Amino acid sequence: MPAEPGAYRTVPRGYVYADHIPYVTPGSLDDLRGPTKGSVTVGPHIDTSPNPTYDLGRRTRKLELYSATVRDGFAVDHATILNRQELFRLWPELNLPSRCRAIWESKFPELAARPKAAGAA
Repeated sequence: MPAEPGAYRTVPRGYVYADHIPYVTPGSLDDLRGPTKGSVTVGPHIDTSPNPTYDLGRRTRKLELYSATVRDGFAVDHATILNRQELFRLWPELNLPSRCRAIWESKFPELAARPKAAGAA
């Protein structure tokens, strides 16, 4: 059966998917009571790798975990994975899309007040 003209929806010219990603934030940074030691295993909506377990004793893995959780997690993930003090300490170094960072910093201006990481653009 042939398709009728206009039956298919097209993406509008100039549409950028990154401008429409629905980043989630927690209700309050005080809700962030995640662990500071040990390891954390996350769900596939945060990490689709075969081994989504992060050792909090390794700085690079902690940065990866926090970046992925801020970017892709839901409020319940933020509360159970992220720790408020650690988030403040790591915030300038997190690898986040600029829109995601802007959304979080707009809701939580205290994060924006953190000094930027050396070499950050």
